[in-house]
Amino acid sequence: MLGPVFGTLADYRGFKKPIFFFSAMIGIIGCAAMSVPMHWIVFVVVFVLAKVGYSASLIFYDSMLTDVTDHSKMDNLSSQGYAWGYIGSCIPFIVSVVVINFTPLEITVSMPIALCLNAVWWFAMTMPLMRRYRQVHYIERQPHAIRTAFKRLFGVIAEKHRGKKAILLYLVAFFLYIDGVYTIIDMATSFGTALGFDTTQLLLALLVTQFVAFPSAILFGVLASKVRNDRLIFVCIIAYTAIAVFAIQMDKVWEFWLLAVCVGMFQGGIQALSRSYFAKIIPPEKSGEYFGIMDIFGKGAAFIGTLSVSIVTQLTNSVNMGVIPIACLFIAGLVVFVFASKEVRRLEQSEGESQQEVQSSADVQ
Repeated sequence: MLGPVFGTLADYRGFKKPIFFFSAMIGIIGCAAMSVPMHWIVFVVVFVLAKVGYSASLIFYDSMLTDVTDHSKMDNLSSQGYAWGYIGSCIPFIVSVVVINFTPLEITVSMPIALCLNAVWWFAMTMPLMRRYRQVHYIERQPHAIRTAFKRLFGVIAEKHRGKKAILLYLVAFFLYIDGVYTIIDMATSFGTALGFDTTQLLLALLVTQFVAFPSAILFGVLASKVRNDRLIFVCIIAYTAIAVFAIQMDKVWEFWLLAVCVGMFQGGIQALSRSYFAKIIPPEKSGEYFGIMDIFGKGAAFIGTLSVSIVTQLTNSVNMGVIPIACLFIAGLVVFVFASKEVRRLEQSEGESQQEVQSSADVQ
């Protein structure tokens, strides 16, 4: 719920970078603080604060996409961001696994070292963006900025503009299909455990997904320069539907490895292209506000998917049958996305015709 509020504030001139840094620092400090021995209730509070800071920082990070590039390069840059994020995250992850599992250090020593290592990595990788980023699209600051921000946020519902229908349709489609994506990510370890994977095998499977996602995300960015990104998103949703259907009958370890590779092939693509697709259809000066709203759809999807899987699994006493709701979510998301993409194309065609009329009128004059 904080996302849209702070996202709306971040749209004011000069606000986005400091709000992003503040959110990131909450996450970084929280990550490092978890290395200190504490009561479990205090630990949960610290963990929640760290997760909130992390999640909030991603809203402002995503909304920066409209400031650092134009429409022609947006798909490629978004894909590059996810690709290097996937491969970069493997470095502190692998080092942490080595420190915890392959050194003579006690867990009470190795785990705090790993947490502090990740906090330092997070801070170091944030600094280049802080030095170089400049907010290009913004709304001028106004008196009573917070109160005005709330008015703007609630005004989005009543706001009438040509692209509103397309944005709403896309958000519904995103809610449905990203629900399936996040659920597969969140529930992967549960499926692996049910198949008899130990902790080391699960970690290796997650690493395989990350490594495969790196070149795949870059490939989708390259393809987006030649093929419309809505078609690529369409392909990704169909692929994820097939993955979910395959998982229904999965009962062998090698099938889990195959699933890890297939998920990696499309995970980066669907996340990166979804981000850039949304960035193209929203007003750039309100990117923080709209990405904050988009985050609600993503966060809502994250727990509804896992809840539906859990309910079906409990009712049927089968982890495999719990995948059926995921497949249904992808199919529903695919249907709504078709309508959303048609609406976006209709708007693009209308804008193109309007530009031609303006040019023709200028030529006549």
